[in-house]
Amino acid sequence: QVQLVESGGGLVQAGAFLRLSCAASGTIFSGKFVAWYRQAPGKQRELVASITGADSTNYADSVKGRFTISRDNAKNMVALQMNDLKPEDTAVYYCNTKWTLYRPFDGRQSEYVYWGQGTQVTVSS
Repeated sequence: QVQLVESGGGLVQAGAFLRLSCAASGTIFSGKFVAWYRQAPGKQRELVASITGADSTNYADSVKGRFTISRDNAKNMVALQMNDLKPEDTAVYYCNTKWTLYRPFDGRQSEYVYWGQGTQVTVSS
């Protein structure tokens, strides 16, 4: 059973930093796509940052230059370093991973998608 557990959220002032961690059990992050999403009250969930199996990273325009996603294979964790936090970064942050497996018996692929429970980040002005 795959489980993702986020940690590191909290209440900080604008300009501060936080480091979120996503720990996986039941699967190995190495070589897999992992992403951080966030959802603010009344808004849709949005992609914040992602890292591919080849460790290529991608960021939302709103966090470029401030957030960094990284993978620690030894700890089976993915982190999101968030610097220079702004009040608009306030949201629940979710860890996500997904992969596909080829099914040789019918030639199709099965997709597996997993989410963590989320961690609250609140940035005061």
